[in-house]
Amino acid sequence: MPSYVDGFVIPVPKKKVADYRRIAALGGKVWMKHGALAYFECVGDDLDAKFGIPFPKAFDTKKGETVVFSWIVYKSRAHRDRVNAKVMKDPAMQTMPQSMPFDCSRVVYGGFKAIVEK
Repeated sequence: MPSYVDGFVIPVPKKKVADYRRIAALGGKVWMKHGALAYFECVGDDLDAKFGIPFPKAFDTKKGETVVFSWIVYKSRAHRDRVNAKVMKDPAMQTMPQSMPFDCSRVVYGGFKAIVEK
């Protein structure tokens, strides 16, 4: 059965990547605890693409920002919905900072059905 993936792209100030990593590590523990199949948080490393549109241009990063590319894998969309409902009720999520180390209005997010898996 094909997987379902929640994907995120987030411009993050480089000076706040360590803060982001701490939040992401907690998120990873909580999502995996409640049944996610895999959890990835990746910070930009080679973003000067020679073809297509580079991530920094596509997401209008500002000087001093990088891009975080993240995804969470589930069995299905229904499984994602069940896992996310549990995550939102988990007491650990209440320990998240009120102020995130990035601009929440610039987060790009979507749910995706896998069409090829290897």
